[in-house]
Amino acid sequence: MYRILRKTLKTGVLTEKAPTSSDAALEALGIEVKRLVDKRFNGSLAIREVDAGSCNACELEIHALNNPYYDVERFGIHFVASPRHADILLVTGPVGRHMETALLRTWEATPAPKWVIACGDCACDGGLFGRDNYATRGGVEAVLPVDLYIPGCPPAPVELMMGLLNLFNAAD
Repeated sequence: MYRILRKTLKTGVLTEKAPTSSDAALEALGIEVKRLVDKRFNGSLAIREVDAGSCNACELEIHALNNPYYDVERFGIHFVASPRHADILLVTGPVGRHMETALLRTWEATPAPKWVIACGDCACDGGLFGRDNYATRGGVEAVLPVDLYIPGCPPAPVELMMGLLNLFNAAD
C-alpha cells in the first residue's frame, strides 16, 4: 500500500484541467431554452430517454448534458425515470424488434400532450445498423410519430439543446 501511495505522489496529476463554463454561446442558448421552458412548462421540463437499440454513443452525449459543464438542470430540464412524469420522449438508436413493444408501452404511459424526439442518425432513419436489417424496424418513425429529428452520429450536447429550442419555437 505504501508503495502505491509513494508512486502516486511521485507521478502527480496527469489529467487535463476541466474546461471553464464561461462559454458565452452555451450560456445564451441555455438562457433562451430556460425562457421557453418557463413559458411553456412552468419552469420544469421532464425528459424520458429511451434506448431502443443504440450503440450508446448518443447516450454518452445525453449524459454529458447533466455534467457540470452543460448542467441543463439550471435551465429547468430534468431527466426522469418514469414515462408517467415525462413531457418528452428522447429516443436513441434504431428500434430493435425486441424493443418495439417496450417503446410503444413507454409512449402510451407518457401523458398527453407529449413530444417524441429522434436523437441521432440511427433513430432518425435507421442509420448504419437499422437499414435493411431483419432485427430492427428502422428509425423511430416506423413505430411512433416523431416531432423532431436531431441528426448526428452522435449529436453533440449543444445540438441537443438547439434541437429542444427548435421544437419549442416550432410549437409556438
